[in-house]
Amino acid sequence: MRLIPAGVVPFVALLLLQRRPVSGRALLGTSSACPTNGLCRANVLEQTRRQVALLNATAQDLFSLYLKCQGEPFSSESDRLCSPSGIFFPPFHVNRTTERKEVMVAMYKLFAFLNASLGNITRDQEELNPMAKELLNRLHNTTKTTRGLISNLTCLLCKHYNIFQVDVSYGESSKDKSAFKKKQQGCQVLRKYVQVIAQAARVLLPHLSPA
Repeated sequence: MRLIPAGVVPFVALLLLQRRPVSGRALLGTSSACPTNGLCRANVLEQTRRQVALLNATAQDLFSLYLKCQGEPFSSESDRLCSPSGIFFPPFHVNRTTERKEVMVAMYKLFAFLNASLGNITRDQEELNPMAKELLNRLHNTTKTTRGLISNLTCLLCKHYNIFQVDVSYGESSKDKSAFKKKQQGCQVLRKYVQVIAQAARVLLPHLSPA
């Protein structure tokens, strides 16, 4: 699987990169021609709030369904097998006093990582559990919401802050791993996702209120 060389990764490229590990060096800049300036939807802040709230509300159910569909030993030994200690989501060191611009950048990194991880998990489940239609539908719906959220964040960063490049780092691909390791990596990511999205929602929703 090809790696994008370390360097500046503009938003347009990031939105097209799916199901692959990617890294990029931060270089936040300003430009009078952000690529998505003309694509902002009406009520973009409210839409972003709803997307974050929806992801938070559905994360635990997605994780529980994932465990159920993997069968044993994941169903009965999730605490041992799904410990997310080795899953490194982007750090999310923001609070209610952090400036909104910093919050938007942190959000972008977090959900870009999640989007790529969901792509890996969905690909693996299509291979390993093609008949698990409910799980696949939920994965696809979560990915759709995440992509919409990334689009809105891109708009907010470009339109309000003229930020058009962000440092991103995606997790390890599961493509060449065994079936068991693919299932384990998926459950580790989703368990970590449940924790991170709950924390993010608590901090983010006040920041996403209209100024």
